[in-house]
Amino acid sequence: MRADTDGETEPKPLALVVAGPTASGKSALALHLAEELSGTVINADSLQVYRELSVVTARPSEADMARVPHRLYGILSVRENCSAGRWRSMALKAMEEARSEGRVPILVGGTGLYLKALEEGLYQIPPVPKEVRVEAEALLAQGERERLLQDLAVGDPESHARLHRNDTQRLLRAWEVLQATGQPLSYWQRQPSEPPVPWRFAWVLLLPPREQLHCAIERRFRTMVAAGALEEVGPLLQEPLPANATAGKAVGVPELAAYLRGDVDLEEAIEAAAAATRRYAKRQLTWLRGQVLGRKETLLEIREQYSNDNAAFIFPKVLQFVLTLPR
Repeated sequence: MRADTDGETEPKPLALVVAGPTASGKSALALHLAEELSGTVINADSLQVYRELSVVTARPSEADMARVPHRLYGILSVRENCSAGRWRSMALKAMEEARSEGRVPILVGGTGLYLKALEEGLYQIPPVPKEVRVEAEALLAQGERERLLQDLAVGDPESHARLHRNDTQRLLRAWEVLQATGQPLSYWQRQPSEPPVPWRFAWVLLLPPREQLHCAIERRFRTMVAAGALEEVGPLLQEPLPANATAGKAVGVPELAAYLRGDVDLEEAIEAAAAATRRYAKRQLTWLRGQVLGRKETLLEIREQYSNDNAAFIFPKVLQFVLTLPR
């Protein structure tokens, strides 16, 4: 493997990325690597940034986070939205802090948009004025979803065709960009992005077999319920989140909320949440196969779930891969 120096005499600093679908064992592997390499674990999951959602997002435990430095976990309120751009800025700062401390940044998560934005940069979309955002949210609150969709059908047919009508966050974003700039979101996405960051990225990708992953998802969600997931979701019903709040879409939150409202029994809620998690994992796998496999120069692929049962077999392979990387 060659170091990517871009003509420089010294290679760029190294950052590790531990990626994979939900329930693949990413957090456990990242923790073990951080302990072995004097690393800092940096969250790259769009939902584990919310402080009120610890159990239902499978955030690392307080005990695990005390073992090595962890960054960007539980740092925002569920009433805030964390965009890819906002996360990218925080992640780059955390990476630089780790480097200054002599530690290896280890990014872990399954939010593909975040990881892509970090490594490749973001589209240069002009900022949307506050009054446009307020207007969009007001239209949505007034039940004008169809108007928003119709506006996109005329002004941004590409986004209209791609978006699911219930994907509130992306619907609002596409409408706001169209109104603020007069150009469709797809136009801005074709413009040059920000320059690459001055880091080298080495990827460890966990791709468990489908049946193994599905069993892990079912088992983990039942464990979440036993560990207090319902107690986390309850307060969200007492003081409802804004319609476009990212946290309200966390896998498991709508399903457990339906149980707490009395719409379904607990077993139905658990089965629905597990099914939603399987669909989410499928989308993650599609992204990883399309955006990571065959496209990253420095990549180790592990076709197993990482767990205590097989760590003694898998971890030496991962460690050998990392230790052979140029520093």
